Amino acid sequence: MHKPVSVWILAVVLLSSCLVSAQKRPPEPKTIPDSIDLIWNKIEHDFTALAEAMPEDKWSFKPTQGEFKDARTFAEQVKHVACANEAWAKQMSSEKPPARCALGGPNPAKTKAEILKYLQDSFAMVDKAIAETTAENLLHSNPGPYWGPNRLSALTATVWHISDHYGQLVEYLRMNGIVPPASK
Repeated sequence: MHKPVSVWILAVVLLSSCLVSAQKRPPEPKTIPDSIDLIWNKIEHDFTALAEAMPEDKWSFKPTQGEFKDARTFAEQVKHVACANEAWAKQMSSEKPPARCALGGPNPAKTKAEILKYLQDSFAMVDKAIAETTAENLLHSNPGPYWGPNRLSALTATVWHISDHYGQLVEYLRMNGIVPPASK
């Protein structure tokens, strides 16, 4: 007699967990920008949270133990990402990208607040470039000084680049005893 009740309870639990799991899935993308945004919005959120998590007095931190002679400070890393975002977004829009992004670019931002503002502005530029992406312009030639002979390559490089630096900056946080927000 207990066996049928147990089977029903198990069935209800499994069905409930399937429904909860289905509710957590993002909606099926209907456009190219929707497809790109599935990952870009997550990266944008996680990178911003990571940058905000580092106290301002640690923004000058860079690793020194080991082979880190040319390593950037935390601030330089975040500013470099912002400049690269701006560069690829402008390249996709056929605008002149900023120069010297490897060195942080020409933007004068220096404080945590200024660099975070620059980062947010750069995300807005990439968001705009993503929103303007269509099947028709995805493979249009967009040559420039940075990777990406076309919009698809530039978008792919943008996602790869910020992910690469996110991984580096996770280590900067951990070296300072800070758990990255996405790991909590």
